[in-house]
Amino acid sequence: MKIKYLVIAFVMLTSFVEAQQQLKNITLEGIWGGEFRQEYINDIQSMNNGEFYTILEYGNSGTSIDKYSYSSFEKVSTIVSGTDLPEAPFFTSYTFSADEKQILLATEASPIYRHSYTAKHYLYDVASKSLTEISSGVEQEPTFSPDGKKIAYVRDNNIYVVNLADSTETQLTSDGKKNEIINGITDWVYEEEFAFVRAFEWSPDGKYIAYLKFDEKEVPEISMDVFGTTLYPEQMKFKYPKAGEKNSKVSLHIYSFDNDSSIKAETEEGDFYIPRIKWNKQKHSLSYISLNRHQNDLKLNLINANSMKEMTLINEKSETYIDVNDNLTFLDDNSFIWTSEKDGFNHVYLYNSVGTLIKQVTNGDWEVTDFYGYDAKSKRAFYQSTEVGSINRGVYSIKLSGKSKKELCVELGTNSAIFSNNFKYYISTLSDANSPSIYSLNKASNGKVIKIIEDNTELKNTLANYSLTEKKFLTIKIKEGVELNTWMMKPKDFNPTKKYPVFMYVYGGPGSQTVQNSWAGSNYMWFQMLTEKGYIVVSVDNRGTGGKGADFKKSTYKELGKLEIEDQIAAAKYLGSLPYVDENRIGMFGWSYGGYMTSLAMTKGADVFKMGIAVAPVTNWRFYDSVYTERYMQTPQENESGYDTNSPINYVSKLKGPYLLVHGSADDNVHYQNTMRMIESLVQANKQFDLFIYPDKNHGIYGGNTRLHLYNKMTKFIENNL
Repeated sequence: MKIKYLVIAFVMLTSFVEAQQQLKNITLEGIWGGEFRQEYINDIQSMNNGEFYTILEYGNSGTSIDKYSYSSFEKVSTIVSGTDLPEAPFFTSYTFSADEKQILLATEASPIYRHSYTAKHYLYDVASKSLTEISSGVEQEPTFSPDGKKIAYVRDNNIYVVNLADSTETQLTSDGKKNEIINGITDWVYEEEFAFVRAFEWSPDGKYIAYLKFDEKEVPEISMDVFGTTLYPEQMKFKYPKAGEKNSKVSLHIYSFDNDSSIKAETEEGDFYIPRIKWNKQKHSLSYISLNRHQNDLKLNLINANSMKEMTLINEKSETYIDVNDNLTFLDDNSFIWTSEKDGFNHVYLYNSVGTLIKQVTNGDWEVTDFYGYDAKSKRAFYQSTEVGSINRGVYSIKLSGKSKKELCVELGTNSAIFSNNFKYYISTLSDANSPSIYSLNKASNGKVIKIIEDNTELKNTLANYSLTEKKFLTIKIKEGVELNTWMMKPKDFNPTKKYPVFMYVYGGPGSQTVQNSWAGSNYMWFQMLTEKGYIVVSVDNRGTGGKGADFKKSTYKELGKLEIEDQIAAAKYLGSLPYVDENRIGMFGWSYGGYMTSLAMTKGADVFKMGIAVAPVTNWRFYDSVYTERYMQTPQENESGYDTNSPINYVSKLKGPYLLVHGSADDNVHYQNTMRMIESLVQANKQFDLFIYPDKNHGIYGGNTRLHLYNKMTKFIENNL
């Protein structure tokens, strides 16, 4: 009998070993070839009555807009199919008119910067199924008038309006000129740092269009060669205000269709920003946010389009800086919801129509990270927050009295929501550090799941073919009682008696988080691949990052890089003290702000870090844009030491280990100049390093095989030097 059991045990062990041997190894070709790509739901839009929603579906022969029922999640119809539109079979975005009888379709999109693009736009009539090109050229940000009878758009820096009844086009502005005057579209720095492109808004009754004008004639110009495939390179030139240099002169204008003319608003004088404009519930009342250049004095103003009289609703000040968001929500009586960090954490506030505080709606040592809206029928506000921990996100609803809070989606991980227009339903997205996204249809009243829409079963089945390790969370305590959120991935066959090299991934910029309980996609799979090769992979969120309140985030004010690199060095030393870590084999990798951090690690932290990879790094904050840099540093003229004592360029003599610099030659964001100046400093210090430049690639460094090539290069650099 014993022999029989031994045979069975041997067979089971053999089967287990064979099963283990059949598990595949992760490859870069698999990662960047789409093997681990998760499914998404594209461009969800709730329809007017809140009982149906639409999704953009991509097929082999064209794009379609499909209509679904919230209550059953059954497909009701296909509203438009690209297979029936020979002029625009593969449209990439869509916008309904207010009555949902017409749809704007974009095709042949050509990117400009991070968010902006030009495209050819068509008007689709739902009833007749007819398709009409809205103009003879390409446009930016076409937008229906409230009555759906007109469309406004920008072409060549001027605002136009087309009357859909007779296709006549009216030009509202005429002074637009490249690199001089922009009407209705933001300049480069507004687009990048205030995250919006369309700078015009129809009034609720369609009688006015409010718009911003940017006079960028005095803004210094940046140029870069685009090598392309022709005999001679072309030169790309655009206005880019670096820290301390001249910004665009911004002005607010209101165009009246009754008077066929524009009036300039009497806003503040001097150097300031207008990062948001929005009409309230009154027909002719426009709100706009003004922000001083230091970005620590913010005003929410109201202007009457008829009389042009103004009043200030809110004036918020800070000793550091104030972030701008899109959470301003006007209620039917023109009271409004606003979010602010003024009590140390970002929370929801209710004000009356003249700006008097009624109530702080949410309270606690946690942050509201997104505001979804307010339902007048149930009298509830909906929001996302960190109430279940700074690395997690939950979805909640609450009365404006601050009472009757309900938990809607609070499973550990990152929960987000897209609500129906009537706030009866929402589509939830949930992922965690080790699980891809699950999309579900939920009831907004209690969070109950009605139906799972997409659970990424195909990706989960693919992942089951690999021996994956778990990403685990911990905190690292450093001096002064500061606790740093951290995640760690150990090799699957981890042996605590062995010594392992550690590869640290860093970003570290203001308000950011790399340590978050959410699915990280391609990066996650690359880190999994590195654990297969015997590396422990770690990421640490230093002081200055988000999720922990204003004091933690703003502690780096006027000294970007100082506390951040001290924290990363302290974390690396802690990791080096662990019995299973080889303290002499700790490396770092980062992109953009993370490249800056890596460059500091390899210079200021040269005794701790063996190797580093810096992709598209800032190497001196003097080279970066005005809005971002001055928000955290003020100007170089005011804070010279803050800029220079935290620039890796000034510490290249300390470099010891292998250091790889990577940059795209057409990076319009973090200019190639940063890397060129770093190169010169390293050369003059007689320091050897590795360098790779990707021709004509921007800050993202992608296109074709570019990402595969980059990650091959970085992987080999790690294997050879860590």
